[in-house]
Amino acid sequence: MATIEQLTTRIADTLRAGDPLPHVVKIDLKGAGFIHIDGASVTNRDAPADLVVTISLDDVVALGRRRLDPMTALMSRRMRMSNMGLAMSMQSQIQTLFSQAA
Repeated sequence: MATIEQLTTRIADTLRAGDPLPHVVKIDLKGAGFIHIDGASVTNRDAPADLVVTISLDDVVALGRRRLDPMTALMSRRMRMSNMGLAMSMQSQIQTLFSQAA
């Protein structure tokens, strides 16, 4: 299983190799820490963001391994989004980031 440090590094590497995110995103790992993404900058700070995704580290890994469907995660409240409209517009980018947890 990926640690928060490994996941942070993988996300940073992915963003360096591709396009930066158009909005600031924070992944709140429910007590395990935070991953704050501002463009191509990735830290573990708990800072303000345009979109906050709240999900456990185990569920991020399950999403990355395709063992958990994103819609199921949302409907069961295992994953919450602070701004659904923004989340939907960034769906493919968010899925790419979560795939790094596999």
